[in-house]
Amino acid sequence: MRYYVLDRGDDLSVELTEQFHKLAGEQGFELDAKSPEIVVSIGGDGTMLHAFHTFIDRIPSIAFVGIHTGHLGFYADWKADEIPELISLMSGQGGPGTPKPRIVNYPLIEVEITKKSGKASYICLNEFTLKSVDGTIVAQVDINDRLFEMFRGDGICVSTPSGSTAYNKSLGGAMVHPSIEALQLSEIASINNRVYRTMGSSLVLPKHHHCDIYSRKEQNLLITIDHINLHMNDLVSVRCHVARQKISFVRYRPFPFWERVRNAFLD
Repeated sequence: MRYYVLDRGDDLSVELTEQFHKLAGEQGFELDAKSPEIVVSIGGDGTMLHAFHTFIDRIPSIAFVGIHTGHLGFYADWKADEIPELISLMSGQGGPGTPKPRIVNYPLIEVEITKKSGKASYICLNEFTLKSVDGTIVAQVDINDRLFEMFRGDGICVSTPSGSTAYNKSLGGAMVHPSIEALQLSEIASINNRVYRTMGSSLVLPKHHHCDIYSRKEQNLLITIDHINLHMNDLVSVRCHVARQKISFVRYRPFPFWERVRNAFLD
């Protein structure tokens, strides 16, 4: 098995990475930074986002595994003291009655940005956000090439189903199961008056729909693609739709999505 490990860089994560390498070497795993079959993230959900974007060009051929150095996250199944068990299962030595590993696929969002100076395309695992650097933003929101609303406020967030439990949730958006191929558009502190009228609630769009956000004044904007920040003052439009590709996670033991939600917010 070819693998690679990406850690958060703190002392505990580095120590766990060294432990993982040692145990993986004993099982004959091959460390491969260029074309791994499995990428292991050690740290938090932010580390998984970093791992995802590090290998963004190889997403169709890679599966991810997360080891959390704090509490269990939405992208991390394993705790710091469970690395020996994980290695045993990865090597196929889990023993009689051990469930076979399975691959689960989560939807992603493709964001196509058009500026006066050119175009660029990005893939999001969690969310895309659009905010102003020095005031409120003014934007036209179209759905399926038809005007939907004129927005003024602090910003707009478009999330994936797995990202719906992150920033989207803090905005009052719904939590969407990752088996549903959709995107969710949520407002960030919208202003409603006789000029600007917005829906006021989050919108969930299915796979075959798309939304366009048009900048409607000269404004200094901050676009965030997961953890990546992009500053621009010449934005024309942003198109968001469900991406063709998906991210793959290896599940060596059951950990249902709603159980993750309960652990994160209720237990």
